[in-house]
Parts: sequence; structure tokens; C-alpha cells
Amino acid sequence: MTINEISKRIHENAINHGWWETDRKFAEIAALIHTEISEAVEADRIKAPLVYYKNGKPEGVAVELVDCVIRIFDYLEHEGVDIEEVIAQKHAYNLTREYKHGKAY
Repeated sequence: MTINEISKRIHENAINHGWWETDRKFAEIAALIHTEISEAVEADRIKAPLVYYKNGKPEGVAVELVDCVIRIFDYLEHEGVDIEEVIAQKHAYNLTREYKHGKAY
């Protein structure tokens, strides 16, 4: 399955579960992504495994990061973005960048 096919399924699931009954602003989506990052940081802080199960629900840093990807894919699919093409273009550009983008850190 391609990234674009996965994003289509993710978005269809979000629609079927009522997440797009009203228009969602980008700021709301960004805040939800930030929430998932915060949950990943918290999982790391408590030294949780990358993936574990609590009452059958996947948890952990990797799971929270995947939640970020799911939210990002959902939004980009809603906006009609060809995610694979954008990834390919950005990666091609990154290949031309200097080591650490020319910074000393």
C-alpha cells in the first residue's frame, strides 16, 4: 500500500468517525498534532517502552508519533495533497543541503 493509499484510508476513517462533520481549521489540527507530540514526550519521560499495550490499546512513544502522522495524513488528504510527491520533492531538496545545514551545532 502506498502512502497516498494509507492517507486516503485514514481520512475515510476520520470522516466515518465524525471528525469532519464541520470544517476544521489548520490551527486546530496543529494543536492536536502538538498534543500527540506532548504525549510522546511524556511517554519518554516515564521511560515507557516504544510500544506497549494497556487494556488492548497500543501506547508508547512510537504510538504517539504515529498518531501525529495519522493526524497529518488526515489533514493533507482532506486538502488534496499528494503526500508522496511532496515527500519526494522535499527529500530531493534535503539531499542538496549542507551538512547540518551549514550550522555548527
